[in-house]
Amino acid sequence: MNTVSIHPTVDNGTKKGDPGFKGGTLQCRCANDKVEVKVDSQVAHNHVCGCTRCWKPKGAAFSVIGVVPRDKVSVTANGDKLKVVDDKATIQRHACKGCGVHMYGRIENKDHAFYGLDFIHTELSPQTGWEEPRFAAFVSSIIEGGGARPEQMDGVRARLNELGLTPYDSLNPPLMDAMSTHAAKRSGVLKA
Repeated sequence: MNTVSIHPTVDNGTKKGDPGFKGGTLQCRCANDKVEVKVDSQVAHNHVCGCTRCWKPKGAAFSVIGVVPRDKVSVTANGDKLKVVDDKATIQRHACKGCGVHMYGRIENKDHAFYGLDFIHTELSPQTGWEEPRFAAFVSSIIEGGGARPEQMDGVRARLNELGLTPYDSLNPPLMDAMSTHAAKRSGVLKA
């Protein structure tokens, strides 16, 4: 494996989103009776993710995932086909039982810094205008997931930088700051 496919939606460059975009629908990849999820919001913090939990299309080392407010997400068709992939995981990923695609991920723990946000894959939407991926998270994890060999990682990081997707081995600084701020407020180190 000489070349690593980052993700089909970014391998040939990223396309800027529309700042006025207000949302759309997500559809699973079943041929019939597709699960459909309505999202009444633009996505935020869209990024390529190398973690071993996120759904990735075949052959891609990364997923593309962003967040939207939980109250802006609703299942509008064939919700009976959804199941939670791992009910012990922090993010409850709701996947189609037919095709396996993760339709949305939800955090149920009200004490988590990202409670109230759902995680979605904008590539599942027929609409265009979603915010473009802006960084790469959990880059080293693609070794664990079989997306790249250790000796390929310098090339993977160079390619991510070429695409304008700054690579991180956790989340980007604003999201890490949000998590730390949440923890500091809960512990009393920071007063609201």
